[in-house]
Amino acid sequence: HLHFLNHVFGEHPRTGALDVCPFIPVQNVSMEDCVRCAETFGQRLAEMLHVPVYLYGEAARRETRRSLPSVRAGEYEALPDKLKSADWSPDFGPAEFVPSWGATVTGARKFLIAFNVNVIATKEQAHRIALDVREQGRGKTQPGRLQKVQGMGWYLDESNMAQVSTNILDYELTPLHTVHQEICSVAKELKLPVVGSQIVGLIPLKAVLDSADFFIQRDGLFILEEEHKVRLVISELGLDSLGPFNPKDRIIEYMVQSGDDSRLVSLSLQQFVQSVGARTAAPGGGSVSAAVAAMGAALGAMVGQMTYGKRQFDHLDGVMRRLIPPFHQAAKELLLMVDADSTAFNSYMAALKMPKTSLDEIKRREAAMQAGLQRAVSVPLALAERVGVLWAPLKEMVVNGNIACKSDAQVTRTPPKHLN
Repeated sequence: HLHFLNHVFGEHPRTGALDVCPFIPVQNVSMEDCVRCAETFGQRLAEMLHVPVYLYGEAARRETRRSLPSVRAGEYEALPDKLKSADWSPDFGPAEFVPSWGATVTGARKFLIAFNVNVIATKEQAHRIALDVREQGRGKTQPGRLQKVQGMGWYLDESNMAQVSTNILDYELTPLHTVHQEICSVAKELKLPVVGSQIVGLIPLKAVLDSADFFIQRDGLFILEEEHKVRLVISELGLDSLGPFNPKDRIIEYMVQSGDDSRLVSLSLQQFVQSVGARTAAPGGGSVSAAVAAMGAALGAMVGQMTYGKRQFDHLDGVMRRLIPPFHQAAKELLLMVDADSTAFNSYMAALKMPKTSLDEIKRREAAMQAGLQRAVSVPLALAERVGVLWAPLKEMVVNGNIACKSDAQVTRTPPKHLN
């Protein structure tokens, strides 16, 4: 395996050849699942290589080991003495110093965002900013400004500038834009220029969209498309200052999208119609209703878009900014119901096919049928409720929308009679 002593030591804290291996819930998995993965990995690594392994984060077995910096304290150089202490006996493997490896830390945690802000400054000045903003601050008597944020300052020789390097441990508690703003604020106090930023590794889509919503609200912008929101954040934070920021390669949800997309909404219109007309129970009326409703909502958004931004309708810009988003959002949500309805119905059909040769099998079948029925009914009910909410803004859109789109608005407002 790797021989730790053969590698040049850099700026980043480290405890060994494999410093840290976190397990993070991204999609369709729980934190408890990640804890089990960390425990299994840690045990196997220790058994195979005979090296000390520590658990941290949600997998930590001691409160003093929840934080990665506390486990890393003293780093590789401190391990010979640290391993002699009962307080720092490893969770797996021998309590012995292995010079060629060091130690490994593994655990489970929320998604960590490695976010570095570029500053034209010295390493010491960048570190001073980091001390002000990071949660740990300068110690217990001088805590920092931001919760769940780690930070340090360093110098990038290859870029000839310093960075305030941060780890955002909980981006929902302390969002990306908040970290950037605080660093900019401290840098301004020190009369130091901030020149862009950098995401190291991947970032969750929600973290980007949360920051986009902040900038949109702060500046009174009108942006609906997800792609445009991502571009806004890249521009506002200068994420491409040290190299290209390609969302498809850097945003984790875009990275894990399956190339085999079997969703109904991914079919061409011709394929979808043929699928509806096939000799199968699904997709059926529920999926068709959702598709038609989504197109109706999209038509409502179109009428607004054909009104917004035109000189003759300048006086209606404020009205359109208010009316367009509900239709835009509804179109996205109603599209999801196209597949949701078929999936729910198929779950009921699967329950019907369950065996019923014994009393236990009959009970399980009936329970599965009831659950399937509830799912099958809940989707069209949610569809009706979602469409009903649009009726009030649609009436207003018909009154204020571009007269050239009147026929489109009339198609949009062709609901069942009981909604009139």
